Amino acid sequence: MRERSAAVDRKTKETEISVNLNIDGNGTHDISTGVPFFDHMLTLFAVHGFFDFSIQAKGDVDVDFHHTVEDVGLVLGDALNKALGDRKGIVRYGHAVTPMDDALGAVTIDLSNRPYFVFNVSCPGLSAGQFDVSLTKEFFRAFAVRGGMNLHINLYYGENEHHIIESIFKAAGRALDQATGFDERIQSVRSSKGAL
Repeated sequence: MRERSAAVDRKTKETEISVNLNIDGNGTHDISTGVPFFDHMLTLFAVHGFFDFSIQAKGDVDVDFHHTVEDVGLVLGDALNKALGDRKGIVRYGHAVTPMDDALGAVTIDLSNRPYFVFNVSCPGLSAGQFDVSLTKEFFRAFAVRGGMNLHINLYYGENEHHIIESIFKAAGRALDQATGFDERIQSVRSSKGAL
């Protein structure tokens, strides 16, 4: 089996981001985005998905966290797409429902190479600490589009913004771990068309 890893860099007038990703890892991570709550969520994503990644980001966080959070999603998605290669032998689908105290989040993924994004999450408040909860949607939308996946995120219920977002990031890691796994019965790609 080939090593499924990738390194991607992106530099704009707003952000400078470097991502190194190993799909077949054990959750080792080195994350610094300048947005502490986001770093915490990305850590959960790595640990619960068993992905090794380094994410280093510098952005105009003095203006807003939006550019940094969205651009990390873009670059991490690019790295995933590159690391997956031709997607031969992968399970393709993943689903996880994950509780975090009062919150229950669900994530379903199809690594179809046909980006689509659904986000049915409503938070009672606008922020988790200093983190604007709407940025969760922006991160996952960027990640789905650049990662070539159909990504559905649903919140069954939850009261605490931190717990809601945490349940989603943990579920996303678990679902992506399933979808990127291998099944020896799949000789090419898991599609009746013969291509993803």
